[in-house]
Amino acid sequence: MAVKLNKNNTGLTVGLFIGLMHVVWSFLVSVGYAQSYLDMVYRFHFLNNPPVVLPFMLNDAVKLVVFAAVMGYAMGFVFAFIWNKGYGRD
Repeated sequence: MAVKLNKNNTGLTVGLFIGLMHVVWSFLVSVGYAQSYLDMVYRFHFLNNPPVVLPFMLNDAVKLVVFAAVMGYAMGFVFAFIWNKGYGRD
């Protein structure tokens, strides 16, 4: 028996997770470790690293985290809606 997902709870969970990932990214930028992290990840994928991390700006970091969390909520909500239509008891 498939489990029905609560669309709001799923959206909040995914939104929180993605928002927190972007808080970590903003922290890496603010302490100066983001560029070396990008260099490492690109190297693992056999790619050259053309992007350059810009200086940290708090207002841009807040906008990034809020936007990512809202989009994460939307993705979780849509995922739960589709899941419930295909497998749940909606």
